[in-house]
Amino acid sequence: MLTTANFLQYTQWSGIATLVFAAITVLAFILKWGLRFRLVGTTGFMLVVTAGLFALSIVPLSRTVIPGAARYTLIYDNGSTQAVIATSPQITPTQLDATLRQAVSNLFSSGRSGTRQEDKLTVRARTIIHPEPGTSVPVYLGEAKRSLISRENSTIAIEIYTEKFAQLPKPTA
Repeated sequence: MLTTANFLQYTQWSGIATLVFAAITVLAFILKWGLRFRLVGTTGFMLVVTAGLFALSIVPLSRTVIPGAARYTLIYDNGSTQAVIATSPQITPTQLDATLRQAVSNLFSSGRSGTRQEDKLTVRARTIIHPEPGTSVPVYLGEAKRSLISRENSTIAIEIYTEKFAQLPKPTA
């Protein structure tokens, strides 16, 4: 996995390449080469790439990994206070707890904006069951809430709907 140190090194190399392109561009204008305007575009593009790599070297790209968490898929996110993840129908309540903790931690962002009434990120977990052929029913298994204000010292409230697990199909041996 790429780290911020890797991106810092890539930024340095990209910065050097940008300076080389800038020097060639200046030389092209002095010598009136036909491709001088293309070099202006190339130099500008290299500036954008260098700035992007520099931004990636500042922001950590790590994800929270919680032992026992199951795989999930983000299926809805309004970018503010609500998100929904999909899990496997074979998930256990213990795995769901760990999965919700992981999802609510990974989805936290200081860019999310709460409302005056709701300053918490709510992540709901659901799965799809098929009670009969041709019928699909979503079953919400639980939800997690955490503060949108602070990443540190934020308590995560987990609610598991244990009665919903009775609707899930039993695993076959």
